[in-house]
Amino acid sequence: KFEELSKSDIGIAGGKGANLGELTQAGIPVPPGFVVTAQAYKYFMDEAGINDQVMEILDAIDINDTKALQAAAEEIKTIIIESPIPDDLVLFIREYYNELCQRVGEDDTDVAIRSSATAEDLPEASFAGQQDTFLHVSGDDEVIEYIRKCWASLFEARAIFYREENDFEHS
Repeated sequence: KFEELSKSDIGIAGGKGANLGELTQAGIPVPPGFVVTAQAYKYFMDEAGINDQVMEILDAIDINDTKALQAAAEEIKTIIIESPIPDDLVLFIREYYNELCQRVGEDDTDVAIRSSATAEDLPEASFAGQQDTFLHVSGDDEVIEYIRKCWASLFEARAIFYREENDFEHS
């Protein structure tokens, strides 16, 4: 939950998530929400058994070959979108979403699903606009679907290129 996060949580919640926590704790009116952590993403990649497959694709591409880069990006995104999220993680996300719905007094409240890069607040990094943002997502099934799509968008061609050019890890 945002109120459980602070600037010290950038490594797990990303810059946006940590800053929303700081704002919430400072008493600034922020709509309630929660962060699906970097650890949850890593857990998904490991449990789905796709991390090595994704890394192999990334290791084999020449990022300066635009067509190959785009093809690799599409292949990786498809792998992520088609891979099931572990049941225990799905349950956890559903619980947080349903609790959020109760807090705001709405069934299937609308939420935004967006990335929050764990390196985005570094002076030498700018990940702005590299991943997809999904607005007006409602219902726990849609939340799960769009979280997976958000994770897949970490592998847009421009994001892969940026990480390679700036020596950031892909995982």
